Amino acid sequence: MAHGGARAVTTAGQHVHAGHHHEPRSFWRRYVFSTDHKVIGIQFLVTSLLMAAVGGFLAMLMRLQLGWPGREWPLLEAIMPNAFKGGKMNPDFFYGAVTMHGTIMVFFFLTTALSGGFANFLIPLQIGARDMAFPVLNMISYWLFPVAIIFAVASFFVEGGAPGTGWTAYTPLSVREPVGQTLWLISVFILMLAFLAGGINYITTTLNMRTKGMSMSRLPLTVWALFLTALVGLFAFPPLMAAVLMLLFDRLGGTSFFIPDGGGDPILYQHLFWFFGHPEVYIVILPAMGIVSEVLATSVRKPIFGYRYMVGSMVAISTLSFLVWGHHMFASGMSPDLGTIFMATTLAIGIPSAVKVFSWLATIYRGKMRFTSAALFAVGFVSLFITGGITGIVLGNPSTDLYFHDTYMVVGHFHLVMGAAALFGLFAGIYHWFPKMFGRMMNERLGKIHFALTFLGIYGTFFPMHFLGTAGMPRRIYDWHAYSFLQDMDLLNVVISVSAFVVGAAQLIFAYNFFYSMFRGPKAERNPWQANTLEWWAPSPPPHGNWDETEPVVYRWPYEYSAKDAPPGTDHIPQWVPQPAAEPAGAGSRGR
Repeated sequence: MAHGGARAVTTAGQHVHAGHHHEPRSFWRRYVFSTDHKVIGIQFLVTSLLMAAVGGFLAMLMRLQLGWPGREWPLLEAIMPNAFKGGKMNPDFFYGAVTMHGTIMVFFFLTTALSGGFANFLIPLQIGARDMAFPVLNMISYWLFPVAIIFAVASFFVEGGAPGTGWTAYTPLSVREPVGQTLWLISVFILMLAFLAGGINYITTTLNMRTKGMSMSRLPLTVWALFLTALVGLFAFPPLMAAVLMLLFDRLGGTSFFIPDGGGDPILYQHLFWFFGHPEVYIVILPAMGIVSEVLATSVRKPIFGYRYMVGSMVAISTLSFLVWGHHMFASGMSPDLGTIFMATTLAIGIPSAVKVFSWLATIYRGKMRFTSAALFAVGFVSLFITGGITGIVLGNPSTDLYFHDTYMVVGHFHLVMGAAALFGLFAGIYHWFPKMFGRMMNERLGKIHFALTFLGIYGTFFPMHFLGTAGMPRRIYDWHAYSFLQDMDLLNVVISVSAFVVGAAQLIFAYNFFYSMFRGPKAERNPWQANTLEWWAPSPPPHGNWDETEPVVYRWPYEYSAKDAPPGTDHIPQWVPQPAAEPAGAGSRGR
């Protein structure tokens, strides 16, 4: 088969490309200041993984203190004299670590890796485009990212250190913090600009640059998830930017937006923050949902169950995410009537989430699962999403939330449903699309060891936190021994800390596998997973411009696995394979 004479097929079924010519580019223009969406996606992904190492290291330090409060660590004092005094961790450093761990993992890792890395890499490839709609703006969106990192990390090295207000930076405390809080605010504002620039690109590209035959009803669920995530961000990021600017004016300009003494209202900051903050949960989890849907269908060799309902549930989640922010503020003195409304919307968002869970389970049911590393992490995502989501129902009820508010019940809940689940979706995507990104395969044995240790370590870390929360242990606490009713919690905190170290050690295996395979892994085939979406039609890795002189044409939906009319020796029909001449129009396009 050839399209327009620009492509031929060898006897092995491989495409021979005539080549889409581009002007020669220098090293700097090709790998550093690149406008190629794939390079930018990899830049976002690798940079965010490096930031995850920083955020994870801070978490390990926090668990040292929480697992063995009051113990002296002379070696760490020698390495980090500003963080440890007399062998013991400095409380100011601990609270700064709490703030920066949350900030890095939410903003600089999960949001950036999923909405920056995968969105950049996948959207043009999966819709048949050559690049993003605005390549230069795309490059700028990445280079704002390291600028934001510089401001955030610099807060550790100024007088007073990193702010101790948590990643929420609640007022009026954040008005009175040292200069590190100002650097934090500047960093977050710059990062929001980067996300907005990226989101505008993703929306425009998805709507306007789809190849011939790629209707919205034939989009892979990954593109739907990334597209909706960009739409959510378009409305969620500006309120946070406004709150950050107002807080900067209060700190530096003498205003009183949030200062009670000047007539301001600290609760206004909470409303602005959480109007962003709860959609942010879905900005993180929606891309992971799309990735998991794609990986499961490919691994199980079955069509995704309920494609239309999967899309509809993501649209519902995206809409409802803006109507639930008040459940973070049940303890702020909210009117009981208003609290009831937020409880209703919070419980309602569980319905489309359940639709997705049932769809994944139905897809897995009686499937011929290929237990690749990507498939294991996708199944792990479903497990974590269910476990963490159940406690969300508890915390969405004001009568129970008032007891559990600001306890380790909340820490365990959001780490499972947002942090760990999104992390597993991210790993599923990395293992699945690594061959397309770098043209090489990751080591599957190391990948499965990485999964086993991470899965067990995650549950060992965050599941016991629900028991700590039930006992009343407050979050963001330096020395929980100060509470007499928590004296019997030593063993549980040690178990949590040891489990956290297991998770940290597992990521060293992943880091070795990732960076070694990038250069020395076995060369990948064009389509090693026998997948259907358009990126697997391109070479591995795809060239600049993605396609040859003719873009691909789409003839069917992306989930035709176990198809009865598949070519001999295969069980799937990719999107670029034409419909048989005798087949009625619309046939073979389930989910349209």
